[in-house]
Amino acid sequence: MTEQELLRMPEAAYMDATQLGFFRDLLLSQRTELQARISSEFELMQQFEPSSDPSDLGTVEEQRQWQLRLLEREKKLLDKIDEALERIARGEYGWCRDTGEPIGLKRLLLRPTAALCIEAKERQERKERHIRED
Repeated sequence: MTEQELLRMPEAAYMDATQLGFFRDLLLSQRTELQARISSEFELMQQFEPSSDPSDLGTVEEQRQWQLRLLEREKKLLDKIDEALERIARGEYGWCRDTGEPIGLKRLLLRPTAALCIEAKERQERKERHIRED
């Protein structure tokens, strides 16, 4: 099934077996790609050879820190993908965690790991901004 076919489905089909299968396959594909990237980055980190030149050491350490941040971000995304797959298994995928309303196909296509509808996400972001400003 393509994204266009998914979007043309009737509203009554929201999160039926076909749509859940589409998103499960999408998430599993993203998970596989992400695991390959993590593995590749981890191998690159292990290939760094120590240097006796202090300026090289600084460059290598900076690059290593950048790669660690990248790996941390990718690990967080991997966790979100796993959470989304768990929501599919529980029959909760596609429904807002806060309101119980549909998240929407377009939002899920853009961010398959979304657990909040747009309105709930905006509320969460406003609350976080307010807390940071205090």
